[in-house]
Amino acid sequence: MPKINMVEAINMGLRQEMEKDDRVILLGEDIGTDGGVFRVTDGLLDKFGPQRVMDTPLAESAIAGFSIGMAIYGLRPVCEMQFSGFSYFAFHQMEAHASRMRGRSRGRYGIPMVLRAPYGGGVRALEHHSESREIYWAHTPGLKMVIPSTPRTARALLISAIRDPDPVVFYEPKALYRAFREETPEEEETFPIGKSRIALEGGDITLISYGASLRPTLEAASELNEKDGIKCEVVDLLSISPLDDHLFIESVKKTGRAVVVHEAHRTYGPGAEVVARIVEKALLYLEAPIRRATGFDIVIPYYQREQDYMPGVLRIKTAVRETLAF
Repeated sequence: MPKINMVEAINMGLRQEMEKDDRVILLGEDIGTDGGVFRVTDGLLDKFGPQRVMDTPLAESAIAGFSIGMAIYGLRPVCEMQFSGFSYFAFHQMEAHASRMRGRSRGRYGIPMVLRAPYGGGVRALEHHSESREIYWAHTPGLKMVIPSTPRTARALLISAIRDPDPVVFYEPKALYRAFREETPEEEETFPIGKSRIALEGGDITLISYGASLRPTLEAASELNEKDGIKCEVVDLLSISPLDDHLFIESVKKTGRAVVVHEAHRTYGPGAEVVARIVEKALLYLEAPIRRATGFDIVIPYYQREQDYMPGVLRIKTAVRETLAF
């Protein structure tokens, strides 16, 4: 299997689905001639032409609105928001129409569309380019919210998202776009939306994370194992909504302790829902309070202080040690 990075994996997934299904249409700002600001759609205009790879005006609400109309009439649009911080202009279309159309039409119309958006910090970007506010979408009934953590999961989840009969918001951790390579099969591979995975097995404590935060979580787990003999089990959520609580609940029942890691804001962040599910379903198995290593309740700082905001290896290890010492 070839080793590819996340940009190449997403490009592969888009290309393969466009070859397989001529209903798949791409649209977004600069995705055609320029291949996208991160070159994720590079080469697709040349292969499929301007009728299927469309450069749009700088109008996120219009991009989402076009996609909803295309989906109602039988296409499978994949629209790109250049950065997740720009996607708020499309929120009205996604919340008021995409998420509600199946219920509004009593099942007559689904909205099989994907909204792609690079998210998160760690790349020294400007304001509105580094947010991690996936909870906006996850909180909206009728929308599915997916965040891959590796090239292989990105390609597999994207294909599942394109084939899904309902709207999927697909956040891409741009800090991971070219961070590492992973063996990814060229043949078709999917991963079900709404399922998580065990990224590392262990028995002492459960670490629950997703997206870009998974890498420092795995690094912290490795260092804790090497230096302290602590065996961490790491759960990669992959889907924020629907949330697969079965896997992390069973892990917590085994370990008795948990730490949740994400770069989104702490208050009302995805970790709060994870903690609530653990308390509801595994309270009597807990041997210590659940801790969170997260972003702070501020706008992510500019690059001079950006790393202080991110839940890095040191903060994760501290949370683990405090939990085990309780």
